[in-house]
Amino acid sequence: MEKRRYFFTSESVGEGHPDKLCDQVSDAILDACLKDDPESRVACETFASTSLVLIGGEITTKTFVDFQKVVRDVAGQIGYTNPDYGLDCHSMAVLDMIHSQSPDISQGVSGTGLKKYKGRQGAGDQGMMFGFACDETKELMPLPISLAHKILIKAADLRKKKVIQWLRPDAKSQVTVEYEGRRPIRVDAVVVSHQHDPDTGYKEIEAAVIEQIIRPVLEPTGLLDGKTKYYINPTGRFVVGGPFGDTGLTGRKIIVDSYGGMGRHGGGAFSGKDPTKVDRSAAYAARYVAKNVVAAKLAGRCEIELAYAIGVPFPVSVMVDTFGTSTVPEQRIEEAIKQVFDLSPAGIIKTLDLRRPIYQKTASYGHFGRSEFPWEKTDKIGDLKEAVR
Repeated sequence: MEKRRYFFTSESVGEGHPDKLCDQVSDAILDACLKDDPESRVACETFASTSLVLIGGEITTKTFVDFQKVVRDVAGQIGYTNPDYGLDCHSMAVLDMIHSQSPDISQGVSGTGLKKYKGRQGAGDQGMMFGFACDETKELMPLPISLAHKILIKAADLRKKKVIQWLRPDAKSQVTVEYEGRRPIRVDAVVVSHQHDPDTGYKEIEAAVIEQIIRPVLEPTGLLDGKTKYYINPTGRFVVGGPFGDTGLTGRKIIVDSYGGMGRHGGGAFSGKDPTKVDRSAAYAARYVAKNVVAAKLAGRCEIELAYAIGVPFPVSVMVDTFGTSTVPEQRIEEAIKQVFDLSPAGIIKTLDLRRPIYQKTASYGHFGRSEFPWEKTDKIGDLKEAVR
């Protein structure tokens, strides 16, 4: 294995970031539809600006959803409860521009389109989706994005418990890890930009972020050293934030949502889409496959590409890349995957039990590397090992 030293950086954004606010609203609406109608078809987009949240897209469901309440509840849960923040869950305007799904899309997904696919659920769109896993963390995720998420999870916990009372909802983090070959050897730099109250001094902010947020998260890794650099609110002040400082939109943080740039991305966003949309469900399936391949020690690093055509009830291609880390030929791994996993749109939904209201939780701090989600299971290790023999 090559021993070249290099640096890799990934970023995360907090749940109060304007784009993440929108992702959470879109997924909360999806959950509300699926709760009473698991067959709901949802493609929901959210836009946020000062004192305004606008929802739009296509929804077909048999249940009633109080969209106003869903939107206000999400904003309140995040912490947008004060007009001084530029968005207040009680007084903000909520505009509803939602309509029903196109019948042309519906017939392909429902299996009522082309005669040769009659009765078989097809993909909701064309496209390619990627899944990735590697053995550098116990979650089988790349270390930089894993640490960036954990820093902001810690910050949100301290903010909501009012341990650090001057923190406001908007936040971003970035972690640079130095590698030797594929092995992380140290954390080189950490960036945290966190919104705060206007009367809090910079020195207090810097000390609290480093000592109460960053160090408790990163010190257990053993990768901090005397040369690690810290950049806290690099402009010196971050009072104006959230949708007051920048507009938000669903689906603008696809690299934050996935692997922090270390794995490829097909380009389709996840949030606001029901599981018939392969942008979401097939990306989850690809992660499920890649994680099981690495957990089975068939490779130290694995990337899966799946591709689909709208209305077609099976993937049009499956690709495996182990970056030279496989313990058996890649072709055998690919054949084993096709034998062990049902990667049809209907098979993915059934295997991962995706017609449930589980999606709002995915919309902040990454869709992967968190054990509560079904695509993080490693229950196919034995089947894969048997299939490659």
